[in-house]
Amino acid sequence: MRFFLLIFLILFFISANLFAQTIDNKDENLIEKKVETIAENTEQEMDYTMLVDQLTRYLQNPLNLNNASREDFDDLALLSDIQINNLLDHIARNGKLISLYELQSIDGFDLQTIRAISSYVTVSGNIDNPKFSIREVFKYGKNDLFMRYQQVIEEQQGYTSADSAASPNSHFAGSPMRLYTRYRFTYSNHVSIGLTAEKDQGEEFFKGSQKQGFDFYSGHFFLRNIGHLKALAVGDFQAQFGQGLTFWSGLAFGKTADGTSIKRNAIGLKPYTAVDENLFLRGIGSTWQFGKFQVTGFASHKKIDGATTIDSTRDEVTSVTSFLTSGLHRTPSELAKRKSLSETILGGNVSYVQRRLRIGVTAVHYIFGNNYQKTDELYNIYEFSGKQNTNVGIDYNYVFRNFNFFGETTVCANGSVATTNGVLMSLDPRVTFVAMYRSFPKDFQAVYANAISENSRILNEKATYFGFKAQIMKNWSLQGYMDVFKFPWLRYQVDAPSKGYEYLAQLTYAPSKTVEAYFRIRRQLKEINTNDDELTINTLDNQMATHYRFNITYKVSPSIQFRNRVEYVTYERGNDGVEKGWLMYQDITYKALKSPVSLSFRYAIFDTDTYNARIYAYENDVLYAFSIPAYYYKGSRAYLTLRYKVVRGIDVWLRYAVTFYNNRSVISSGTSEISGSTKSELKAQIRFSF
Repeated sequence: MRFFLLIFLILFFISANLFAQTIDNKDENLIEKKVETIAENTEQEMDYTMLVDQLTRYLQNPLNLNNASREDFDDLALLSDIQINNLLDHIARNGKLISLYELQSIDGFDLQTIRAISSYVTVSGNIDNPKFSIREVFKYGKNDLFMRYQQVIEEQQGYTSADSAASPNSHFAGSPMRLYTRYRFTYSNHVSIGLTAEKDQGEEFFKGSQKQGFDFYSGHFFLRNIGHLKALAVGDFQAQFGQGLTFWSGLAFGKTADGTSIKRNAIGLKPYTAVDENLFLRGIGSTWQFGKFQVTGFASHKKIDGATTIDSTRDEVTSVTSFLTSGLHRTPSELAKRKSLSETILGGNVSYVQRRLRIGVTAVHYIFGNNYQKTDELYNIYEFSGKQNTNVGIDYNYVFRNFNFFGETTVCANGSVATTNGVLMSLDPRVTFVAMYRSFPKDFQAVYANAISENSRILNEKATYFGFKAQIMKNWSLQGYMDVFKFPWLRYQVDAPSKGYEYLAQLTYAPSKTVEAYFRIRRQLKEINTNDDELTINTLDNQMATHYRFNITYKVSPSIQFRNRVEYVTYERGNDGVEKGWLMYQDITYKALKSPVSLSFRYAIFDTDTYNARIYAYENDVLYAFSIPAYYYKGSRAYLTLRYKVVRGIDVWLRYAVTFYNNRSVISSGTSEISGSTKSELKAQIRFSF
């Protein structure tokens, strides 16, 4: 803790004398809403740091629509390709925009769309995109330093001292504190330099297995749009191309309530600022512009976690049976798997880019330090095995009038070919429709593929997706999707070819800027092995979950916003009967523009028959932390997040969350088990901006 105290004192005195520019409360509301829209269907806690960074950058430095390139719009990721093309055509014909509301005269831009992007863009003719120079970088660059402490208050089983010597793999070596530190220097969209460090709960800190301090360190140096150099990444970075079928490192979003946002918008290289210990590249990469061609090359080498098979006679690793993604290194068993496999990736992309057409070719080659061989279950027989693999793919994106055609086709080293193709159609200024077909063979092997899919892995799937968004009346909109899929080969807990579907429909009523309400229904059906233990051969049962949600958000004053939600779920598996659950909560948010204090409060009650009927709900958190807990069994939950602006350039967050279970005397299981009916968590965070 002396390390944190020293940094705190140094930065306190520095920041007291330096100018700070931070985003205001209104802007933070916009970021929270965008993250929630994407996260609420994910149903797991993920690191959305990269998304928050991107939105924050444009809030602080709005994109000038009159000077923006096609790549700038792709990076902004708030407009469709049809909207972008219509906007660029309008400027080419009529000259620069005078007012943001001039967008209403362009096909695809209604008042709702304009309001959604208004905080991230500008049309001022006097504001040009900042130019790169060393003097300007030092003069106008921005520094941010975050430090965060997080801990579950109740003692969990993994921290008890009983039998720790007899069962070392059930005992955590470190403290229950989770610590996070991040420094980042940015200059507009041109320069980013950063260092991120994290210690997970249960990991040691400056002792034992972690004498270097934090368990995970990440750093980057990144330049963008400097002459012919479109991007230069040194250190930790991400690379994303096409529709994610050949190569896509980092976070990618799947199906959301906005049924038309299914298309990937790849931007090539970008810096890595999150704390996921796997989904990034470590090395060097660059992108260069030569006329209408963009050429990217990258090389990465790092150690990753893996479950290993050891030859006892020679005491050496003979193969790796799975890649581990938790990033947790708390017990001797977890530490033994830490960085047990070396991973080298060499790749590149060549793209031909015009305003309406983009065609790219991506190639990537993997080299692993040990033989990769999954376990012998029948559903694994087509999985990748060996030390090396190669993927080559071609992607396209073409806009013709109000039609946007996109897709990617990839071949892997064993000859298997996968493809995904779609079309986005603006049938009317008020109606948008998208259709997509994907086909991933059972033997498709692309380690870093991250295309739209129902499976967690990009293989063994054929599906057709339809999505839509319509402004049916002045204040009413309807949106949703239908996804029908089948799995030609076996899957985990599915011992036969199977099929299923998922649909979502959402009706939204927004009579004013201060009130918005929606009703949503989402249903998913998949086939799974039967629960009948008397059968010698497994048959498949239908597994169906249906969610009904009503949500209303309304402002009672410029500073105070309320939100109410009621959600009901039913879960059925074969003939086992219907399992039910419900969740109700009240949110109160106070964010006054001139007040140094802002807060978010929630009180929720829930009751579900089983864990199968659990309900996920996004929660407001401290900046760059994300919480999407599952509500299950019977009880209540409350949290309070408080932000206080100490002085200009110093912000402090405190968050306390607690869950009370009415019908549980033990919470969770294994090393996470808590004896009692209450689980609470505390977070504290400080940010210095200068």
